[in-house]
Amino acid sequence: MARNIEIKARIASIEALLPLAQTLAGHVPELVAQDDTFFACPHGRLKLRAFADGHGQLIAYHRADATGPKTSDYVVTPTTDPAGLRDALTRALGTAGRVVKQRTLLLAGRTRIHLDRVGGLGDFLELEVVLRDGESEADGTAEAHALLDRLRIATSQLVAGAYVDLLQAQTPSP
Repeated sequence: MARNIEIKARIASIEALLPLAQTLAGHVPELVAQDDTFFACPHGRLKLRAFADGHGQLIAYHRADATGPKTSDYVVTPTTDPAGLRDALTRALGTAGRVVKQRTLLLAGRTRIHLDRVGGLGDFLELEVVLRDGESEADGTAEAHALLDRLRIATSQLVAGAYVDLLQAQTPSP
């Protein structure tokens, strides 16, 4: 199972942070439209990510819903029929929410820098430090903190949970 250290922060705007993130990455960012459907599941999280070109990924992961760096264990399975898979999983498990976002992706070494514009939520920074087999979580956490410092992200900007949780938290209950 693959592992990374993830950290998420609310930012004022992608446009304000992009020049600084580009200096860390040293390349032109990639723009990726993503439509994530989360399914009800008893262990961890299960989401289907659909891309604009018609392919998708089924992603199962476990991650603490804590503010600051946290370890995520995940498995990614590609699919050429995300709409059909969404229908089957919805029928079997039920949905837990949907997140539509425009992601600006940059790579700084082994770290994926995501500048996300999330429908209904606003703009966020997400870092994913990919861990090597056998590497300690502390190494990845130190790298995430160093990048946060270089990106001038304050600890007060850090958020816990997934985007789907933030969307659900702002929806009034019946």
